[in-house]
Amino acid sequence: MKRVLSYRIIFVFLFSLLTSGYLAAQLSAPGSVFTDETNYPVFQEVDSIYIFCSEENLNLGELLVETSLTETKSFNWEKYNSATAVFETFFSEDSESGFSTISDLEDGCYRVTITKGDTVEIYRAWILNDWFNATGRVIESNCDYFKLQSSFNSALLVYYDLNDNSEIEVYKDIQVEWKEGNSVIARVNSPQIFEPPTSDTEYEFNVFDRFGCGTQTNVTYISVVTKAQFEIEADFNSGDQQGEAPMEVTFTNTSENGSPGEYEWYFFRDIEEIKLESENTTEPIDSFMFIAYDDDLIHTYERTGTYMVKLVSKKISDYHILGDSIYEGTCTDTIYLEDFIVTDTSYFDVPNVFTPNNDGTNDNFVVKFWSMEDAKVTIVNRWGKHVHFWEKTNVRRFEGTWMESVWDGKIGGRYASPGVYYYVAEGKGRDGKNRWAHGFFHLFRGKD
Repeated sequence: MKRVLSYRIIFVFLFSLLTSGYLAAQLSAPGSVFTDETNYPVFQEVDSIYIFCSEENLNLGELLVETSLTETKSFNWEKYNSATAVFETFFSEDSESGFSTISDLEDGCYRVTITKGDTVEIYRAWILNDWFNATGRVIESNCDYFKLQSSFNSALLVYYDLNDNSEIEVYKDIQVEWKEGNSVIARVNSPQIFEPPTSDTEYEFNVFDRFGCGTQTNVTYISVVTKAQFEIEADFNSGDQQGEAPMEVTFTNTSENGSPGEYEWYFFRDIEEIKLESENTTEPIDSFMFIAYDDDLIHTYERTGTYMVKLVSKKISDYHILGDSIYEGTCTDTIYLEDFIVTDTSYFDVPNVFTPNNDGTNDNFVVKFWSMEDAKVTIVNRWGKHVHFWEKTNVRRFEGTWMESVWDGKIGGRYASPGVYYYVAEGKGRDGKNRWAHGFFHLFRGKD
């Protein structure tokens, strides 16, 4: 029992000495971004590896040793020479300070020996400066896609077995990514980007490793593509994109990145007319009314029908790329109306009563002319006598409406007698059809 107890006392004593020594002195690397450990194939000890993010040909390594030894002591720094496999003097100083620092260190293993009388402390660590260089460019650009290409080189991080001097490479786990703004679009060196943007766009290439060291470079893609789009505006008084002929429609070009003066508007004929014509022939049918080359335009649909429009936008650019060649090219994009523009068929709409009593309500006999080109209205009394005649040629939208007052209820300047009157309305519609309508209406009016 006594022997076992003495062993325990000795163990606790030794552990206390070792622990106090460890706490009394240490080697650190201020500014390092990562600490790893050696995995020597032969050498039995383990040393720290301190990683510094640096630049090529720039050494940022730094080591700091601290000791609890007091009064004057010697700090002897050595650096491992992998060519001779021995430690060689690097720097030394005598100091009363409790620490010593060496900086601007290149890659290698550094050993410091602290001596005061018979007391000796030895510490050792590896310094590795990690750096990256990168470049990027556009190597291909056309109407369908463009390719980005990056290249980089990086510091080779190695250390040596302190027993047999064999070289060991530090695993870096290098990764790459391309970003547009805050979004990662690829994680390969040379991505191919489809559906190119219509504006010049900056892409950022990043390369980095598991230690957090890396670099980035920016590449600007100069857009060579366009996106066709347009808006229409009209008085669609019958429904969505539907109204009376003649109908004036404003076409506003909102295409992205198109070349001014290089737009083509294709106005199709009435779809029913095209279908009818194609039924009687096997030959190709010309489906276009006309082609316009304006940036924006206004077109009036004079005839009744169902119409489609498409816009072709062109982008002429000197920045098409193939390898080291830059050349001029033209990209196009086409867009159709989502739905047809419809101009309605022609007809008359005649009221069956009006009250010309000068009260401001229903004082006139108002007839609606829908998609008519020419129109005339004859009014007779119940004995067949003509009391009023109205005629209009090239009928168009009347001050933004599609109605016309054809009689104020007067005959020779005097109000007509109340009663039943008859009308005949006739004319030619903008669908090419002759329209005819007849009937009667009541004229009501209070006493004069």
